Amino acid sequence: MTRKRLLEKSKKERRKKRKNKKKKDGNAAAEKESETLVISVDFSGMVDDEFLKRLGLEKGTRKVINHEERAKVLRAMDGCSYKAAAGGSLSNSLVALARLGGGQPIAGPALNVALAGSVGSDPLGGFYRSKLRRANVIFLSAPVKDGTTGTVIVLTTSDAQRTMLAYQGTSSRINYDPCLADAITKTNILVVEGYLFELPDTVRTISRVCEEAREHGALVAITASDVSCIERHYDDYREIMANYADIVFANSEEAKAFCHFSSNESPLSATRYLSHFVPLVSVIDGPKGSYIGVKGEAIYIPPSPCVPVDTCGAGDAYASGILYGNKVLGLGYKMLLGWRSHFQSTAGTQHFGQI
Repeated sequence: MTRKRLLEKSKKERRKKRKNKKKKDGNAAAEKESETLVISVDFSGMVDDEFLKRLGLEKGTRKVINHEERAKVLRAMDGCSYKAAAGGSLSNSLVALARLGGGQPIAGPALNVALAGSVGSDPLGGFYRSKLRRANVIFLSAPVKDGTTGTVIVLTTSDAQRTMLAYQGTSSRINYDPCLADAITKTNILVVEGYLFELPDTVRTISRVCEEAREHGALVAITASDVSCIERHYDDYREIMANYADIVFANSEEAKAFCHFSSNESPLSATRYLSHFVPLVSVIDGPKGSYIGVKGEAIYIPPSPCVPVDTCGAGDAYASGILYGNKVLGLGYKMLLGWRSHFQSTAGTQHFGQI
């Protein structure tokens, strides 16, 4: 049996299993929402290419670092202009979701947004929780005693390219605790960050969370996160996508990695291929625009003209716009095309998805 037929069979079995489940009321999208993610405090700074060369860093890449390496980079940043923010890809999306609705910048219901995750009891953990509260995002989980909060150092050059250094800390442990179990029964949107596949023993937690979310009528989305992450954990990604995903978010290179396509293949082809296995596929291609794929059909969306100030968090805010439009406003994919590229350009010029 082909992979495509296996995936279709799996989805039919899941639909049959949920057939007699009670459906949520159509207005339930305005109720509490929660997501699970790797949490971090971001240190974002503007640097030049020479700075990256001195530290032996390749521009535009992501690297996992240890405690000593983090200290070395932060020492090198002394004298540089940088800021600290409550970060993580999905927390950026949560902040953007919390800012949507109520007429600004989209006319629709405001959301109650909650987050379950893992932070340490250190000062950075307190900083993270306080920043989320200011952004109207409820943090559900108690801090881990004697734990250290993860950090991501984001080094941005003048061409808006980001080099990211991730220290996982306590955020490398994701447990299905009572707090998370309760939140999942109330959620309407669940987003699984691809970086979670890098953490030991998390695939079982991801599967359990996704299954519970789907049983309670939630929309489940998967973010690709990184090409190297996809290559290392390809089978785990595909299992979760085949069994639970309603939406997949990826950039053009990540979409090709999912398809085992060469770099010469077009993002349009990758989007079209993926849409045979996932109901809705969203692929961004930087300044070139983006794509939506549904049922074997892929459509290109040209970008809205803008001058990028900082691309950090823009893709995360872009994803939140798709989630809000699809789940809360009930827009079909063709209606989403009318405003999604404008939303992305807004995110890139107004720090919309950052705290």
